[in-house]
Amino acid sequence: MNAYTIRRATSADVPKIKTIEMETPTAAHWPAEEYLRSLEASGIPRIVLIVEADEQIAGFIVIRCIDTDWELENVAVSRAFRRQGLGRALIQNVIALAREQRGGRVFLEARESNESARSLYSQLGFRETGRRPAYYSHPIEDAITYEIVIEI
Repeated sequence: MNAYTIRRATSADVPKIKTIEMETPTAAHWPAEEYLRSLEASGIPRIVLIVEADEQIAGFIVIRCIDTDWELENVAVSRAFRRQGLGRALIQNVIALAREQRGGRVFLEARESNESARSLYSQLGFRETGRRPAYYSHPIEDAITYEIVIEI
């Protein structure tokens, strides 16, 4: 894996975020306006991070933060950069941020069929906590829920 950088997203990054999202069937598909709202200081308490590799935006992650609970809402890596550890790096960065903020829990859900993501979450210490039947559409599929408790 080449060197990478993780930084906060800006509004100029939204078109590339949308491009990566659209090439990732398992990502949540939001309108560009939702990403822009997520970048505003007011409104929903979210953090949007970008990972850059080879001087390009290679992936992103969106996290909702409420008190000590962090919910991973969306994560995707560009097809050209997959299987290089960038998704892992983004999630590890979120865990480090949660730890810096005095602990808490990080939650997420994944399509039952998304075996590579589910394997990654388990490797990172997330534990399976439940199932949401028919949570996803196109196609209809169960969501498997996960959490990790962040110790300080």
